[in-house]
Amino acid sequence: MADLQTWDAGGHTIRIRKDLRVPMRDGVELAADTYEGVEDRPRPALVALSPYGKELQALALTTPPQRRPSPMWDGCIEAGDIARVVAEDYVHVIGDLRGSGDSGGEHIGNYNAGGVPLGQDAYDFIEWVAAQPWCDGNVGMIGISYFGSMQVLAAAERPPSLKAIFVSGGHYDFYETTYHGGIMWFMPRAAREGRGGDSGWAFTDRVKSRMLETYSPEEIKERVAARLQDPDIAAWPNLVHVLHYPKNHEAWFDIVLNELDGEWYEERNPVALAPNIEIPVWLQLDHGRGWTLDGTIELYNALKGPKKLDIGPYPPMQSRPFIEEHDKMFRWYEYWLKGIDNGVMDEPPVTVFVEGARESVTAQQWPPKPIEYRPLYLRPRHQLSPEPELMGTEFAAPDGFYQAPLTVTDQVQLLSWGAAPFDEDTEMIGTGAAHLFAEIDQEDTNFILRLWDAAPTGKRQLITTGYLKASHRELDERTTEGSPYHPHTRTEPVEPGKIEEYVLRLYPFANVFKKGHRLVVELSNCEPLADEHNALLPPDAFHLPVGRPVTHKIYRDAAHRSRLVLPFTTRAGKGD
Repeated sequence: MADLQTWDAGGHTIRIRKDLRVPMRDGVELAADTYEGVEDRPRPALVALSPYGKELQALALTTPPQRRPSPMWDGCIEAGDIARVVAEDYVHVIGDLRGSGDSGGEHIGNYNAGGVPLGQDAYDFIEWVAAQPWCDGNVGMIGISYFGSMQVLAAAERPPSLKAIFVSGGHYDFYETTYHGGIMWFMPRAAREGRGGDSGWAFTDRVKSRMLETYSPEEIKERVAARLQDPDIAAWPNLVHVLHYPKNHEAWFDIVLNELDGEWYEERNPVALAPNIEIPVWLQLDHGRGWTLDGTIELYNALKGPKKLDIGPYPPMQSRPFIEEHDKMFRWYEYWLKGIDNGVMDEPPVTVFVEGARESVTAQQWPPKPIEYRPLYLRPRHQLSPEPELMGTEFAAPDGFYQAPLTVTDQVQLLSWGAAPFDEDTEMIGTGAAHLFAEIDQEDTNFILRLWDAAPTGKRQLITTGYLKASHRELDERTTEGSPYHPHTRTEPVEPGKIEEYVLRLYPFANVFKKGHRLVVELSNCEPLADEHNALLPPDAFHLPVGRPVTHKIYRDAAHRSRLVLPFTTRAGKGD
């Protein structure tokens, strides 16, 4: 029997059912709480599912929304504004995934592959909700990040009562969520374990490692020993600890052991499942989360049913508790769940906020305007120019930097190149590429490239990023001009002293460089410990540094045309 409570929320009363038990087809029961108005009548329901704990989500009733860098910001309060959901006359249903919180069952592996497919559990959960007397049979979903990914996994299973979804800030290609260009990202560690402004998973003793469940102790020992041969891993205390004590960090252990893309990441990949989705889908994400935006666009293009893509303004981290985008979401659900013709489907499907201009453009597709890829070449004296270098290597000596491991220094070395100030407003929208001809004196390094819009006042804003581990430089058949792709299915160690071309993917962006502003690009092999962008992110939102000393030489001469390839919108597009 559920515990029935009431809550006063700013003049109206919310009825709360605590600790409902939702049966899955295999007999496991998931725990859920519901929030609704006090009038006894059925309503549409908005379902939120994650392993972060329904009790944590309940803090949305008592914690005012916080923005980074507030110390009260908690990245895992992502199920939405409960009071607003109830005020809009929906039932807000918040559930714990199997093996987490108050739910039964085991959770094995990453969030795309539990002991039972998570989409299958979502199907059973949604159909149970739709059958309850307090639900009118129409179900949508709510929540960002993990909650958003769960929406896609659920929709791919086609539960009959799920009529539409609104996904904000979801994560899709799981490899690209955990390794950017082959470089390990620490944010998943924070989200799973609870670090740097994240509460983490609501762990139980039923959350298990997929690797430990799959391989024998001897095989695990061999895999751990092999991973520790990577000097980047061996130099980082937390990762050494995880590999020696995996049962304290089950999911993160699996990520560390799987440094290449493949079956472990592809199983139930939401992007691969997208063709199964026929219901209406609205995908929303803000600028500044580059890798996630790439996956959002990839998912959007794969969807077959009614769909919208909405790319919002920088900065990248929404409030916690999550409250943004609710106006758009309720218009969407008003149309698809309540049958109110509010004109939302008469509007263009793609909306993109263009930084710099500080305005939105609409279109039928991404990118929203015609583009022309044009190069900006790295030149001597740290310049960027539309014209390539004419001098040979003997006259245009390479730029270089030496980076010692962060075990012996706290100084991150940067190389930068800047273009001349723009003499008119200049718009770029789309993906991009950086072609770097580089020589290193080790078998591997990281290339981390960040592109900035620098104002005459000295203020600057990050526009996009690119990441590539040197041993992951292989390109695949999807690569086109300005849009490189790396398979990340094998490594190819670098021959020290050999000049190689490394092609970095610059994640999708939209920006107008205003007259007088400059485009500046920075290159390093570790991330700066603090700057204008990193201050907006949780402390653990950085990448694994290189654990060996590396000397880098970047060639930009007539024979080695290091360059950026950027998506300039064409004149014809400017009036669209």
